[in-house]
Amino acid sequence: MATLKQIAEMAGVSVATVSRVLNFDSTLNALDETKQRVFEAADKLEYQTQNKKRRKKKLKLGLLCSYSLEEELEDTFYLSVRVAIEKRIEEREFKKTYVNIEDSPDSIVSLDGIICLGTFDNSMLDKIKMFKKPSIFVDAPGDIEMFDSVLIDFKYSVENVLKYLLKKGHRKIAFIGGCDLDSDRRKITDLRTSVFHSFMEKQNLLNENYIKTDGYTPKHGYHMSRELFRLKEKPTAIFAANDSLAVGCYNAAQEFGLKIPADISIIGFNDTSMAKYLVPPLTTVHVPMNLMGEQSVDILTERIYSNRDVSMRTFFPAKLIIRESVSGISA
Repeated sequence: MATLKQIAEMAGVSVATVSRVLNFDSTLNALDETKQRVFEAADKLEYQTQNKKRRKKKLKLGLLCSYSLEEELEDTFYLSVRVAIEKRIEEREFKKTYVNIEDSPDSIVSLDGIICLGTFDNSMLDKIKMFKKPSIFVDAPGDIEMFDSVLIDFKYSVENVLKYLLKKGHRKIAFIGGCDLDSDRRKITDLRTSVFHSFMEKQNLLNENYIKTDGYTPKHGYHMSRELFRLKEKPTAIFAANDSLAVGCYNAAQEFGLKIPADISIIGFNDTSMAKYLVPPLTTVHVPMNLMGEQSVDILTERIYSNRDVSMRTFFPAKLIIRESVSGISA
């Protein structure tokens, strides 16, 4: 806590004036500008003092991932974000340890905070609450009243893709996405699926046969695309919920003798490193994976240092990267 003397020195007034300003003394005859300097000095010094005190301690952060290493390799989005998180922790010279959802609160008592990456059902959220540690969720909403979160603005991003396809003349647009299961084997709907359904319905272009959901790997993309290509009235464009699914689309298209984008247009999501090396290069949605990872560390760090008790949600818009896998068609 800053002293009155420190505030007075920074504001250029007497200690007595500082005391009367901070206590809202109505009899004080002082300019508003003087009062403003006092309040600004008080705020700044309190922040600096608390921050300096906190920074004497190097934080120890836990990283809790809901996906296995094998699953990360199938959908490299989480791999990229995790690497960015670990790099940021190293840059700030913090200690890092991995946390398992089955760990007991006693086993992680030395941690200052936890970064949760992936998808988490209600039972997992309840377990994380029992840890009683400042926590931030990456690509998952968590509990809005308790935890910070770093999220993709799926509504903006998905609608941007669909507007682009409509502009290119497409009306028969299909969607392939994933569907996770929680610990009770209940389906967790991908928000991209819901946004796609709602948008296409408003445009009077919704075809339920064009919506396929399964897993998130190239294998799932391959099988779902084959189902679409077998339809009597085939779609002219496929929007895949991630680039791994789009890879499966490419494989299925080749098997059916369809040329991309002449016969079928394909758009992915995430803009992983492989997207630009596909043939043709994949039009996809760039998600700032590195920034999401870095910000998760920085936001959690700020919360720990400041003792902030109000949770925040940070949304990142994703940018459409136009390459060569989409062509225009005649109306």
